[in-house]
Amino acid sequence: MLTKGDDFPLHQTSEPIAFAGTDRNFYDRYFFNGASPDGSVFFAAAMGFYPQLGIVDASFCAIVDGIQYNLRASRRSGGERLDLAVGPIAIRIDAPLERLTLRIAPNDGPLAAELSFTGRHFPIEEPRFIRRNGTRLFMDYTRLTQNGRWTGWLSVDGVRIDAGADWTGTRDRSWGVRPVGASEPQPPPEGNFNQFFWLWTPCNFDRSSLFFHSNDDGAGAPWNRRAVIVGDASSKGGSERHFDAATFEIAWQGGTRRIAKLIAALGAGRSLTLTPSGPVFAMSGLGYGHPVWGHGLDHGDDAVAHDRLSEAERDWGNPLAMHIQAFVAAELADGGGVQRGVGVLEQLFVGPHAPSGLSGLMDPAT
Repeated sequence: MLTKGDDFPLHQTSEPIAFAGTDRNFYDRYFFNGASPDGSVFFAAAMGFYPQLGIVDASFCAIVDGIQYNLRASRRSGGERLDLAVGPIAIRIDAPLERLTLRIAPNDGPLAAELSFTGRHFPIEEPRFIRRNGTRLFMDYTRLTQNGRWTGWLSVDGVRIDAGADWTGTRDRSWGVRPVGASEPQPPPEGNFNQFFWLWTPCNFDRSSLFFHSNDDGAGAPWNRRAVIVGDASSKGGSERHFDAATFEIAWQGGTRRIAKLIAALGAGRSLTLTPSGPVFAMSGLGYGHPVWGHGLDHGDDAVAHDRLSEAERDWGNPLAMHIQAFVAAELADGGGVQRGVGVLEQLFVGPHAPSGLSGLMDPAT
C-alpha cells in the first residue's frame, strides 16, 4: 500500500510508510495547549493517527467564561498519514520543530480558530516511556515537548478572541505504543493496570521554559521522571539543564485527588512551586478516557460531534474530569533569584501512591 509518505525519505523498515510494525496499539499524535496570560481563556487540541486500526481522530477545545467547549472529529485513514485534516480540524507544519498552524474551519458547532505556534526552543526529548504488564507491553513510546507563543484568533459562538504574543503554551509529539481503540478481549493474566500516577508540568517563564514529569508506581518509586530547564532559542541541546533526581511534595485539595500546591526540589538548589490559579481543563475533551470518543475508536468515514462542560461538571468526582490540566502560577527558585511564570499541571492519579497518602482505586487524598 503506497501513500504520500512514501515520497519522503522517512522509511524505518523495508515496508511502505503505511505499515507501522505489527502492534495494533501503535499511534502517532500531536498535542497543543495555550492560554491567555491570566488563564481566563484556555484552549487545547490533539490529532492522533492509528495506522493498524485505520483511524485518525482530532479534537479542539476552548474554555471561555468558565465553559469548556469540545469539538471532536474522526475518520478512516486508508493508511494515509500525511493528510493532517480531520473534519474541520487541520494542522499545517510551517517549519518542522519550529512553527505550526492549527486551523478550525467554521462548522455547525460554536468553535473556529486560526492559531500559529512558534517554539521558544529546540524540542526536549523525554526519556523513553516503557511499561509492561506482566509479559505484555503496555507502553513504549517517545515524546518531544516544546514551549512556545501563540498568535492568531479563536471564536466561540461567533465572538472572536485575538491571541497576542503574550499567549503561551506547550505542544508535544508522541509516537509508539499505548492502549488505543477498542478494549482488548483478553486482558493479561495479571489483570489490567489498576495504578497509574502521572504528573506533567510544562511552565513558561520570561526567558526560559521548564518541564517536569513523573510516572510513579504505588510505592512512589518513579519509573519515568525528568526535569529540564531550557533557555529561549537554544540550539539542539545547547542550553538544556537536566535534573534526574528531582523530588516533590503535594498539598491536596480536601476530599479530592486534585493538587492545591506542588513543590518540586529539582536539585542543585533549584525548586519549583506550582499553585492552581485558573481554569481546570478536562482532558476527556481531547478523548482521554472518554467512553464514546476515546482514542482510535471507529466512528465511520466522517464523524463530527460537539458538547460542553460547565465548571461544576469539571469538579472532582465526574469521571470525565478525573484526568485534568490545571492552569497554574509558577515560581522557579534558580541561582538565588526567583522567576515567575505560568504553566499547566496535568494530573491523573489512579490507585495508590504511598508518599502522597493515596489509597484504594480512587479514594480521595487525606
